[in-house]
Amino acid sequence: MDGPGGQVTGSSPVAPLAPVLVIGANGYLGSHVTRQLVEAGRDVRVMVREGSKTVGIDDLPVTRFTGDIWNDAVLRKAMTGCDVVYYCVVDTRGWLRDPAPLFRTNVDGTRHVVDIATEPAIAAGLTKFVFTSSYVTVGRRRGRIATEDDVITDERGLTPYVRSRLQAERLVLDYARNRGLPAVAMCVSTTYGAGDWGRTPHGAIIAGAAFGKLPFVMGGIELEAVGIDNAAQALLLAAEKGRVGERYLISEKMISNAEVVRIAAEAAGVPAPTTTIPLAVSYAMAAMGSLKGRLTRTDQRLSLGSLRLMRAEAPVDCAKAKRELGWQPRPVEESIREAATFWVNLRAARR
Repeated sequence: MDGPGGQVTGSSPVAPLAPVLVIGANGYLGSHVTRQLVEAGRDVRVMVREGSKTVGIDDLPVTRFTGDIWNDAVLRKAMTGCDVVYYCVVDTRGWLRDPAPLFRTNVDGTRHVVDIATEPAIAAGLTKFVFTSSYVTVGRRRGRIATEDDVITDERGLTPYVRSRLQAERLVLDYARNRGLPAVAMCVSTTYGAGDWGRTPHGAIIAGAAFGKLPFVMGGIELEAVGIDNAAQALLLAAEKGRVGERYLISEKMISNAEVVRIAAEAAGVPAPTTTIPLAVSYAMAAMGSLKGRLTRTDQRLSLGSLRLMRAEAPVDCAKAKRELGWQPRPVEESIREAATFWVNLRAARR
């Protein structure tokens, strides 16, 4: 009942929320997830590698655990008592000549983490394991719109990067079905926005456009894209409303590479590139990159494999995330402008 001054008396105190853990909190998406959790008032733990660049979270009041995903002791200590784990670790280097690191991190590393997450002492308090997957795990064919129901059943012809992401997602969902892991898989598309301290490959394109340093635009390339803040918001909503064992496509729209560059240049107040490279020329350049990589035993970011990844596009439908999670993303164009402004301001601050 009410006491003097409207104070509630005789009621039980509200128990504080259990802590949450973000593994890979220093990464682009992980840092935005961490920031939104802090802003929501959660008790946030983060797990980062020794020596990793943490500028994206250094200003946040979080409990830090230092160690990589192979460190059993740190993983157990960080996870124990948490009700939600956000797993934001991924090796995105689709251009590697030797794909072994992709499978070690994306598949074997994920298996190691979920093995510990399903240990009784940790599983007892865990209500959701939010796994960062990719929209490349969805079966897409040109001329049709893909949904979460489009499953890839044949890995032949897939790049090593896509295979590693697909195998990791299958692993997590198998643990959800058979090992009791309360997992949801978030199939996130290409992310744009501010706070790209690690300079992701797609962020580098924005930076180049904002600085007026792109000599040309590669034509014939379209990407599914989403704002980084909206992608992070989707992960938080999944922890609250996502159905265990389900996957959710997180993308706002398909947008051409040329349009991304134009928007970024316009936001920075510089001219956009006027030269467009035809797709056939891009393939010739990629073939040269692959050949150079073989001859020099080096990794070339523009290779046939990386171009195939950029070209393997078809629209996806995010209606399931909107319907079940209540997700309402902003137009990705706003996030592209914010990314361009971020790079311009960062360069000015450094000068």
